Amino acid sequence: MSSRARRFTLRARIALAYSVLLSITGALMLGGVYLFMRYVPAYSLSPVANLNEAGVPAALTSADVEPATEGPTNTVPSFVSPVVNSTNDVFTLLLGVSIGVFVLLAVVGAAAGWVIAGRMLQPLQAINRVAKSAASGDLSQRIDSDGPHDELHDLSQTLDDMLARLKRSVGEHQRFAANASHELRTPIATTQTLLDIALTTPDLDLPTLRKTAERVREMNQRNRETVESLLALANADGGQLRKEPVRIDELAEAAVYTEHSGIDDAQLSVEAHTMPAAIIGDPSLLRQAVGNLIQNAVRHNNHGGDITIIVESSSTEILLRVENTGAALPDSVVETLTEPFVRGQGRVAGSVKGHGLGLTLARSVTEAHHGHLTLAARDGGGLIVDIRFPPTPQTAKQASAQSSPPTNSDTRENY
Repeated sequence: MSSRARRFTLRARIALAYSVLLSITGALMLGGVYLFMRYVPAYSLSPVANLNEAGVPAALTSADVEPATEGPTNTVPSFVSPVVNSTNDVFTLLLGVSIGVFVLLAVVGAAAGWVIAGRMLQPLQAINRVAKSAASGDLSQRIDSDGPHDELHDLSQTLDDMLARLKRSVGEHQRFAANASHELRTPIATTQTLLDIALTTPDLDLPTLRKTAERVREMNQRNRETVESLLALANADGGQLRKEPVRIDELAEAAVYTEHSGIDDAQLSVEAHTMPAAIIGDPSLLRQAVGNLIQNAVRHNNHGGDITIIVESSSTEILLRVENTGAALPDSVVETLTEPFVRGQGRVAGSVKGHGLGLTLARSVTEAHHGHLTLAARDGGGLIVDIRFPPTPQTAKQASAQSSPPTNSDTRENY
């Protein structure tokens, strides 16, 4: 039974349903006509005289049926229409014709349903083919439905978008795995080399040993920072977030204070335009994301450059903008900056501190909080990073009441 049910395709079921529906409709119509003809009109029929084998009434003579004038002889047709002598004959004839029409409707309905169902379900065949290709690992296939804009067309578009995002996500994860392996392998290999040199040098003095230990510690610290960044990135992508009111403007101010040594060393000018703006989210992840943006603006800036921080809150969104001067970045590079281990001057810009995970983590944290991160090259060099969160007005009022907001809704501070 299960094997037969599987062979009874969706197309056959739609055709059968179409045929049954058409048959039921026809049966109701014919039944209504039959009942109407039987019980509503009043019939007064006169019986017709008995016909002979030639189809002529027996009471008539051959002379009565010959033509009165000369000319071609009329012949009686071989097919004789049914003769109705009484109301019972009318109903019997009507019932027979109704049954014939009912059978014809059922057959025509099944054939029409089969053709129509085939045309309607044709996109499903393409969807099935593309789904099988995706299941086998080929994510490049697309449905590209060009039919009418119906539910199946919307489903095809959704599947095409899903496959495109899945392909992009798989590519990013593959590059992430390769880059993470490289980032972790290089310090480990360097540490191994330093230890091998120290162990194979018989006359190793204490200053050289101390210097080697400092290099090993530096490599170990680099690995630790990389692992911690990867763990934070995994937590952001995992979707397990704490739900607390978080002031974005306070996070930005705290991040600037944390980077004050780097700001002083590079003689950077920091200008902040902030107003109270709060969202519901994970304080730890949001603090790290905002801190990464400020840190990125400090590390990838020109000596004596500028940093502009804007925090705005409106009825439609909460905006955090971090703008910094720096080297000119082409659009092709800007588009890749949110990928793991990518830096402005290349993936392994060794002269610049960091691991290339700052913007990646910021994007993941933003998306985990239903926000959107965008990057744009700044005119004259540098980068503009915008994070837009959905607004939470009640939370903003509560967070503003819990802390001491500035007297003006828009403050400007220079660091």
